[in-house]
Amino acid sequence: MTDLEKRVHLLLRAGGATVATAESLTGGRLAVALTDTPGASETFLGGVVTYATELKASLLSVDDQVIDQHGVVSPECAKAMASGVRALTGATFGVATTGVAGPTEQEGKPPGTVFVGIAGPGLVEAVALELSGKRQQVQDRAVREALEAFESVLRREETTLG
Repeated sequence: MTDLEKRVHLLLRAGGATVATAESLTGGRLAVALTDTPGASETFLGGVVTYATELKASLLSVDDQVIDQHGVVSPECAKAMASGVRALTGATFGVATTGVAGPTEQEGKPPGTVFVGIAGPGLVEAVALELSGKRQQVQDRAVREALEAFESVLRREETTLG
């Protein structure tokens, strides 16, 4: 656990909010990071790892049109995944990761291309990242960047939540 995960947990708890994750390239690492904090059961509802495109559609209700027009490595897919896990779990916020960890490209996008989706009350946004390093480094960095982006949203929404 780092201070970042603890801050996210405290912000969620202060606002009486919950979070759920939808992960692709991070393979569950984001859920692990969020649950490493003592008391995480107060704020973390659960997560879904949808590595396969078909599962993004069937479990998270990512529209086929989003997949066909934009691909799964896209900000549109990240936003749809975040919204989908939020709807699936009833969480206040959904946070999603999708992208290319490597070693080869996917959908014509190079390794390190990552999108973080965040959905919450009145908000659906995506953050685009270009990360470098080997596969595991990209995955670990994507988790950190996702948590930083989520913390930023929570700080922005603090007055709404609290």
